[in-house]
Amino acid sequence: MSIDRRHLLKGAAALVPLAGALPRLARAGQPGQGKADYTLRIANGLVELAPDHIVSTTLYNGQFPGPLLRFREGQRVVVDVHNDTETPELVHWHGQIIPTDVDGAAEEGTPYVPPHGMRRIAFVPKPAGFRFYHTHVVAGGDLNRGTYTGQVGPVYVEPKNEPGAYDREVFLVLKEFEPTFSRGGDMAMDFLAGEPIKELQDMGKKADDQAQEKTKGYEVGYDLFSINGKMLGQGEPIRVKQGERVLFHVLNGSAGEIRSLALPGHVFKIVALDGNPVPTPKNVPVLWLGTAERISAIVEMDHPGVWVMGDLADDDRTRGMGVVVEYADTKGKPQWVKPKPFRWDYTQFGKPNAPPDKPDETMEFTILKQNGALNGFNQWMLNGKAFSMETMQPKYTVHEGRRYRLKFRNASDDIHPLHLHRHSFELVSVGGKPTAGIIKDVVMLGGFQEVEFDFVAYNPGLTLFHCHQQLHMDFGFMFLFDYA
Repeated sequence: MSIDRRHLLKGAAALVPLAGALPRLARAGQPGQGKADYTLRIANGLVELAPDHIVSTTLYNGQFPGPLLRFREGQRVVVDVHNDTETPELVHWHGQIIPTDVDGAAEEGTPYVPPHGMRRIAFVPKPAGFRFYHTHVVAGGDLNRGTYTGQVGPVYVEPKNEPGAYDREVFLVLKEFEPTFSRGGDMAMDFLAGEPIKELQDMGKKADDQAQEKTKGYEVGYDLFSINGKMLGQGEPIRVKQGERVLFHVLNGSAGEIRSLALPGHVFKIVALDGNPVPTPKNVPVLWLGTAERISAIVEMDHPGVWVMGDLADDDRTRGMGVVVEYADTKGKPQWVKPKPFRWDYTQFGKPNAPPDKPDETMEFTILKQNGALNGFNQWMLNGKAFSMETMQPKYTVHEGRRYRLKFRNASDDIHPLHLHRHSFELVSVGGKPTAGIIKDVVMLGGFQEVEFDFVAYNPGLTLFHCHQQLHMDFGFMFLFDYA
């Protein structure tokens, strides 16, 4: 079946046979009276990561992760959001193509859920696939706010036609707890395909040399790590049978960490990225997920034993970032075998030799960091401008129906998971390699590298773009699109 990518991107769903055709966009409308389909209650609570590690944080419905919400594509839902805390809150419906008043971003004009108040919202879930919901408030220097808390939960928008190529689903939410500030620190980047660009390295060095603060600004580290709210070895293992095909839906629910995941003796057949089916499913030995990215991958259970599915980082895994996978009729201590080095390359999942459609307009952005410029916090600049919550600037105008190519040049040594609200985008070039057909809403941009992606302006209203690392977006790494 031949599908024109321009129209495909307008619908924000790749591979229509798997995802299902998108319905017409609908406004939130009046939620009406009567019982809501779902209720979310935001309140402080406890998470027992392990018997000797119980943390206090803000949760949805008193649990971590928040409840799995299964919506039906195109079928309107009503959600009551109660806020039992002392501060205003927002629930962002990440990856969905919905109006600004329910998207969950104050910068777009979404109303807050007031302290000890409630807000009823209604929307039509779309597109089909793995989405999620999370808080979207500014945390700044408060590690008890924003995505540093436990406010994250998975969403699965059921497609109209189920693919059915698996025996069962398992949802995994990766999350760290007990955040602390430290100065400096380097982020490992050698797992990403592509090489640093000297021009961008020179720009970054010049910015560092000109900075008043020579020491790197605050970064956030963590003491405790978990999958589905349990540290490795705690809670129930994932019990499987030989010959099963298990579809793992993996969400990186971190406030700012890049995560990896491997299962010794097995491979992951990636079928969807950020909930959108990929043009070319591929087997990989390791999953890599930037903050807020999702991967759906099928694992054939063909290597019996008791295994640790965990992060490649030894420190993070031993402090909890893993889960036991146990075959039926097997016993013994869970085994971990580190896989061979593997570079994460988005382009392998795209359409080979398929040039993307030509854009109507190209916008180019250069990312620079000013070390410690804001009371010890790094300030992030896009084309020399940091976002202001007072003026809601910078803001760029788009026109409905036009295709925009966004080119980001990273003159910093940080990886940035770039996120566009209320739209999906098509990757065009990553790490210097062209691609087409991969539809996402978050993409990792490596240090001193470039990335290009296209989006069609098909959802009118203010639209937020930002780095999904809480520390970066809070200190300048955002801008708005406004429809003319």
